[in-house]
Amino acid sequence: MIDINYILPELFISVSLMFILLIGVFKKKSSLLVYNLTIVSLLILIALLINLSSLPNNSFFGSSYLIDDLSNFMKIITVASGIFVLLASSKYIKSINIFKIEYPVLILSSMLGMMVMISSNDLIVFYMGLELQSLALYVLASFNRENLLSSESGLKYFVLSALSSGILLYGCSLVYGFSGSTNYNIIAENIVNTENGLTFGIVFILVGLAFKISAVPFHMWAPDVYEGSPTSITIFFAILPKIAALTVIIRFLYVPFLNVIEQWQMIIIFLSIASMIFGAVAAIGQNNLKRLVAYSSIGHMGYVLAGISTGTNQGVQSSIIYISIYLIMNIAFFSCLFMLRKNNKYFEKIEDLSGISKNHPILSICFLITLFSLAGIPPLAGFFAKFYIFLAVIEKQMYFLAIIGLISTVIAAFYYLRIIKIMYFDDEKQKYDADHHLGLKLSLIVSTIIILLYFVYPGPLVEIISKINII
Repeated sequence: MIDINYILPELFISVSLMFILLIGVFKKKSSLLVYNLTIVSLLILIALLINLSSLPNNSFFGSSYLIDDLSNFMKIITVASGIFVLLASSKYIKSINIFKIEYPVLILSSMLGMMVMISSNDLIVFYMGLELQSLALYVLASFNRENLLSSESGLKYFVLSALSSGILLYGCSLVYGFSGSTNYNIIAENIVNTENGLTFGIVFILVGLAFKISAVPFHMWAPDVYEGSPTSITIFFAILPKIAALTVIIRFLYVPFLNVIEQWQMIIIFLSIASMIFGAVAAIGQNNLKRLVAYSSIGHMGYVLAGISTGTNQGVQSSIIYISIYLIMNIAFFSCLFMLRKNNKYFEKIEDLSGISKNHPILSICFLITLFSLAGIPPLAGFFAKFYIFLAVIEKQMYFLAIIGLISTVIAAFYYLRIIKIMYFDDEKQKYDADHHLGLKLSLIVSTIIILLYFVYPGPLVEIISKINII
């Protein structure tokens, strides 16, 4: 008999989704009501998930769906990020005329897909979650139909994502064919010796997942989609799908295939090194802040994969800490970006930041703290994120990976410092509007304070994540 408490969050979000959609369809001019109801639903959802974390670990549906420390934590940070995205971007989506009932409904449905992915312990369950997430994201990427770039980014994402899903599905079929099951636990039991077919299956699945987190060489969609999508969707793309995909990567590699680590470790190391170097170098020549974030996120994913490549609990925990801090830094960055508004027009070029320290001292300080943190400057949160990764990597004597990571950090610091130079030393350009709504101010203040003061009290995050043991 299934204890309904364990799957209550998924049931709640499914019912909320239907309820909100019906309100939106049958009540005229209900966009604001639907938007607010979505935020309320997500707040209730996060309360349900926090309550769930007090219950013992459990599995359902023939152990294909897991409720454990890893899934609870990843779901909480996914939902929390979703709330901040919605709070920060409400004024922006009104200004570009995409404040429609479909927008929050699509965000909710993609988050349901992510929650299924995070708890999946089975190839079929994970694929169902992935497609539920992807279908919503295809629409969201091209949601601003008036904008040619947005339509183009939606099409690019759809075509390339469909290709990666096909590759991933082929990989799943190979793994099933050579192991006799789609359940991770049974796959682990059935693997006596790794046949070539099984290795190919692992490779194909990793290629599909590498696309979802935009790791090099499967990153080609990210800069165009990030630039073309509405900024509120870009922040969504930059954070939430990556949390879900990384959880899947951790489970997929560590539950069924930990004993055959030699089959996949070099692939993850290659993806990590390539992403770190490419992300750092390619970002240097960018003029658009959203494209810069795209290349920056490619580099950051390289660090997360470095932790996963170790094959240890410490490595996984350091990767989870990294993604947690990374999402806070991204929320702060995009909150700053939403404040670059003048006469209802939003600016996203690096040159638009010229001399803002003179007109907007508080905004420029928040931007400065966020950029320093992204560059990994101590004592900010971003430094500790990289520090935990390096510790895990050095513990496994993977010195080469640590050296590459360090060099990439130094290169990346260059383009972050370039932005700071433009903000503080270039001629002031224009004064932006200062009448920002409460949700945006709250997102910026909370995220900046966490980044700035993380070193004072890092204990709670480290303590929570230290309970997550995969092996």
